[in-house]
Amino acid sequence: MATYVAPVPQITAHDAKRESKGWTSWITTTDHKKIGIMYMVTTFVFFCLGGVEALMLRLQLGAPNNTLVTPEIYNQLFTMHGTTMVFLFVVPMMAGLANYFVPLMIGARDMAFPRLNALSYWLLLAGGLVFYSSVFWNPPEAGWVSFIPLANSTYSPSGGEDAWIYLIHLTGLSSILGAINFYTTIANMRARGMSWGRLPLFIWTILTYSVLLIFALPVIAAAVTMLLTERHFGTHFFDPTEGGSPILWQHLFWFFGHPEVYIMVLPGFGVISEVLPVFARKPIFGYKAIAASTVAIAFLGFLTWAHHMFTAPIPEAILVFVMLSSYLIAVPTGVKILNWIATLWRGTVEFKTPLLFCAGAIAIFLIGGISGIFLATFPIDWQVNETYFVVAHLHFVLLGGAVLPIFAAIYYWFPKITGRMLSESLGRLSFGLIFLGVLTTFLIQHVIGLDGMPRRVYEYNDVGHLALYNAISTVGSFILAAGVIVTIVNFARSLKVGVVAGADPWGANTLEWFTPSPPPVNNFDVVPLVRSAEPMKDIRREIERRSTSGRSAGAATVPTGATQVGV
Repeated sequence: MATYVAPVPQITAHDAKRESKGWTSWITTTDHKKIGIMYMVTTFVFFCLGGVEALMLRLQLGAPNNTLVTPEIYNQLFTMHGTTMVFLFVVPMMAGLANYFVPLMIGARDMAFPRLNALSYWLLLAGGLVFYSSVFWNPPEAGWVSFIPLANSTYSPSGGEDAWIYLIHLTGLSSILGAINFYTTIANMRARGMSWGRLPLFIWTILTYSVLLIFALPVIAAAVTMLLTERHFGTHFFDPTEGGSPILWQHLFWFFGHPEVYIMVLPGFGVISEVLPVFARKPIFGYKAIAASTVAIAFLGFLTWAHHMFTAPIPEAILVFVMLSSYLIAVPTGVKILNWIATLWRGTVEFKTPLLFCAGAIAIFLIGGISGIFLATFPIDWQVNETYFVVAHLHFVLLGGAVLPIFAAIYYWFPKITGRMLSESLGRLSFGLIFLGVLTTFLIQHVIGLDGMPRRVYEYNDVGHLALYNAISTVGSFILAAGVIVTIVNFARSLKVGVVAGADPWGANTLEWFTPSPPPVNNFDVVPLVRSAEPMKDIRREIERRSTSGRSAGAATVPTGATQVGV
């Protein structure tokens, strides 16, 4: 019979050096777990900053003809908020989760390129600091998509737009280095027996996330370089008076921007696919279908960038093709949702906080997906493109596909990272407030858009029910913020007084739960032989079998790793 666990090399002098304590160890670390923690803490700080900016936007729009902020400040807040949430929170937060858990979930000691991994974090931090330093002179005002002509030197002469360009370059370089690292690690450092058909579904999404980044980021890098040279060296790539085309910027940006949507949501789908079977106490329904749908979504995502440009002068034949390909994306997405529901169906469901956030994420994303079908129909898009209907759709997609799964991941993996459990009562309260806040804030915005209120405006007249609808949306934003605050309080409290978690508090399925909580610097003293897509179930069954046979023989014989998993 095959040996169940295989020895790995002991801690080296280099590893021992990485175990050093103190704040300097965080600055010099190449340990993927510390880098993952720094990613997550940094991006959560940016999330809070972006949230404050969103609250200021909603306060301005909470009443008609409000004068809380000037038009210039409103545009700056709008630009800072959108940029922060996309480039400084969602994408790098997924990188932080991947940094911490990819090696653990595939049975590796570290990332393939530890120093490159550290560099990717410091580039992210540099990009965020460069961007937010613009508040000391003049923040960018051209929106997070920096459409031409708003982003050229005539309309945005200050250095704020240049800071936005440098942010894209620095965070883009950070992401592409991280993507190369993730791909190499997953392709070459999996535990013995972990074939492609046994990869955790979260790993499948990170692999796809990495490929999308590698293909999409060079395009936006080229676009912002062209914008920088146009602003300062008169290259006129986007100036129609000099033979350029502003539509070129839209094509370049959205060729990156639409895959970026799936870069943000696919890892969130991976989190859902990991959490649901753990708390349903049954295997994921349709493992191969979910893995294949991840790849299909990524491929189709590159064909549909022009559905962000339905109001641009594009031939209708192209619009029809883009519309149909946009519809087609709903098929693999629907496969995921149906398989998630089937996983819960007739399962022994435990309604813990991670599961609540995942269930809420499915519901929220489904609403965003349905509104997306409307927007993918270009005659309808012509009517609602520049209204709050699009704002509502975007937030439902990103909150359901990325933000709520991030909270689910935090509640699910917090015990592994810290060795302590988060408060279940505070977690449920946080979920309830966030879920209610999302629905209250953004569901009504569909109606606001259908009533004709344009997006990207800082004031509006008291026409019809717009004042009431916007007041409801503003109240909802503060309910949402209260839910986030509850989670922050939960973090701070649980770090000191949280219940000690143990190695595997959830009875989970993947290899990270084979290690102590928090994991040691070398991750594994022994790396299990992987026999299925749920290796921890196999380990528990093997331990039980050996314990039973040992008792019948008068002595228990269990694998070496049994002391690590606490069973």
